[in-house]
Amino acid sequence: MPTRDEVVEALRQVEDPELGMDIVDLGLMYDVEIEGPKVKVIHSLTSPGCPVGPLIREQIEDVTSAIPGVEEVEVELTWDPPWTPDKMSEDAKFILGFG
Repeated sequence: MPTRDEVVEALRQVEDPELGMDIVDLGLMYDVEIEGPKVKVIHSLTSPGCPVGPLIREQIEDVTSAIPGVEEVEVELTWDPPWTPDKMSEDAKFILGFG
């Protein structure tokens, strides 16, 4: 069975090409739920009109399904709570010039 840490580490490979950073550091990954071989990734985007949303979803599915023991991947896009730059890691804020 995959662990949460394994999934989060794999999600660091999913990059927002507009910002050049991974979704974990950007604070776009909200939660990971694991139920046996099924993994659900809950994420957001920087804006509802984000043009790379489908690409990010596809990458989430690809990197998560490549983890040993994962048989099913569900990707859920949420806007609750809305993403803000406050959700970014300190490193991401520094690199992108926030705070």
